[in-house]
Amino acid sequence: MSDQIQKSPDRLEVLERIRQNELDGNFNVDVEADPPTRPLKKGECDFANRKLSSKIASFFANIAARSYYEKLIKKGDFIIENVVGLENFPEKGGAFITCNHFSVLDNYAVYRVIRKKLGGNLYKVIREGNYTSFPGLYGYFFRHCNTLPLSDNYETLKEFMSGVEYLIKKGKKILIYPEQCMWWNYRKPRPLKDGAFNLAVRNGAPIIPFFITMRDDQKIGVDGFPVQRFTVHISKPIYPDPALDRKQNVKRMKDYNFECWKNIYQSVYGVELAYDTKEQI
Repeated sequence: MSDQIQKSPDRLEVLERIRQNELDGNFNVDVEADPPTRPLKKGECDFANRKLSSKIASFFANIAARSYYEKLIKKGDFIIENVVGLENFPEKGGAFITCNHFSVLDNYAVYRVIRKKLGGNLYKVIREGNYTSFPGLYGYFFRHCNTLPLSDNYETLKEFMSGVEYLIKKGKKILIYPEQCMWWNYRKPRPLKDGAFNLAVRNGAPIIPFFITMRDDQKIGVDGFPVQRFTVHISKPIYPDPALDRKQNVKRMKDYNFECWKNIYQSVYGVELAYDTKEQI
């Protein structure tokens, strides 16, 4: 039966772009054929979710999102097999969660394993274009499920920074992908950007490294590839060191995060982390 399902041409093209970008050492570039985008306008996003209209929209959107993902889980199209290190997750205080980004499902996997400890909704930093221009159901989720679109526009970036500061002070948890973009079903940890760690240092908040490993299920998805079984790994949080300056703290926290991910990758998959690049990075 599974042999009759043809592999999606779209996914095959994405895998080829991933292969080529890894070969070129370009680990933080988009490989998905996303729709054209427009810039986020000042005042367009209620980053701190303070307005009554925002709260109402996010309330119903989160109900819809949970229903949608739980149906996928019940059907066996989305499998969270295990969670490791849940005791490392601090229930109190604002924090930034980092996670490898390989699927449109990974943010819900993070939320689902910590929801009993979270005490509310999980906020997610997303690409600007996903907020302004993404169509369909996922576009609806992107706009209303406690998302924080990151813009290049200075005025909207100021709103973003102010909203993040407010949420952290309120004790909220914010998910951010330090690899920057999604590489579908890519299992290796990629080199990290500074952004998440700059935010942590700026707000005096910890980083909690999450890393999701995968293995093939017997079920073949509609894209012709095996459904992935997720295991969510949670490492101990790391806090900014007041004795260090911003640059030193960013490097220290980023290096710690990557080492956590690297050690989990090597332990679970039983191989040394190595990239298929033309030149060693």
